[in-house]
Amino acid sequence: MSAPVLAEAWATGRNNFHLIRLIAAWLVIYGHAWAITGSQGQDAVTWLTQYKFAGGVAVDVFFLISGLLIAASLERNSTAGYLAARALRILPALLVCVGLSVCVLGPRMTTAADYWHQPDTWRYLLLNGSLWSNAYLLPGVFEHLPNPAINGSLWTLPIEARLYLALLVASLAGLLTPRRWLPLWLFSLLLACGYAAWQQPLPDARQNQLWCAAFFITGSLFWVLRHHLRLRATPLLALLVLAAWARGTAWFPLPYFALICYGTVWLALRSRLPQIRQTDLSYGLYLYGWPMAQLVQTFSPGSPLHNMLWTTLLALACAAASWFLIERPALRLKRWFAPSPPSAA
Repeated sequence: MSAPVLAEAWATGRNNFHLIRLIAAWLVIYGHAWAITGSQGQDAVTWLTQYKFAGGVAVDVFFLISGLLIAASLERNSTAGYLAARALRILPALLVCVGLSVCVLGPRMTTAADYWHQPDTWRYLLLNGSLWSNAYLLPGVFEHLPNPAINGSLWTLPIEARLYLALLVASLAGLLTPRRWLPLWLFSLLLACGYAAWQQPLPDARQNQLWCAAFFITGSLFWVLRHHLRLRATPLLALLVLAAWARGTAWFPLPYFALICYGTVWLALRSRLPQIRQTDLSYGLYLYGWPMAQLVQTFSPGSPLHNMLWTTLLALACAAASWFLIERPALRLKRWFAPSPPSAA
């Protein structure tokens, strides 16, 4: 019996995207524990890949999945419905998280007497809440910690929002077809590789942007090619062997990229992992992981694993509150933008 193509596996309605994103969100907490505590050493993922830390691998997985799911969303929604769905998924929880950071955490933790009069307070609220850019510091907050950032995880969200808009433009231009998107994808990756080689060494921020875009457009390509892409275990094993062989060399990014892309989709649609169908705590865990880790480091400093354990518990509680009180009610509003069913006449 031949392996199913992606479209056939998708049509079963069974997938592991929620679980994989939840694990990825936890990996961000795990990977950040060394920076939060200012500890020497590295996480297990850094040791395993000799290339990226746990949080970096998790972000790659996030963008790969996002590209696939957002391309699927584009296909089943009108332009207004698509924009509304994206806004309702990201903005309500983000605004609450940023608002709590500025209006609750900041005043409680600051050492600045003029906290409310400092421009950085309102800059943090405006830039992070609007998805325009990022700000990481609040006056007098966490300034004694190894890393004083309020929420170092927010850097990915403006990138993701811009990629949503770029994919919408591509869809409206009629580019999301196999004959058009595949050569554009290849040209974009070659252009990015050429740019990276020309500008070597790239600043971390620009390098991160290129990686996020590469994984996102590859996820969207998988959706565009869903009737042709077979999900076999053999290519996955071959990529694992190739990545192990190239580990520690300058060639490792190539099998790493292919392994994350193909492996994530294979795990999501072919593996029999425990399913999470209705509850998605991954976004809330991602939003609250860093600030909870900073609070743990403030009130109970310790090793990276100590920080990771208590951060996980606190951030899961925040994520559950975010999902049940903010995210799920907001997502129910999407039906207001759903296209009306065709008339029976």
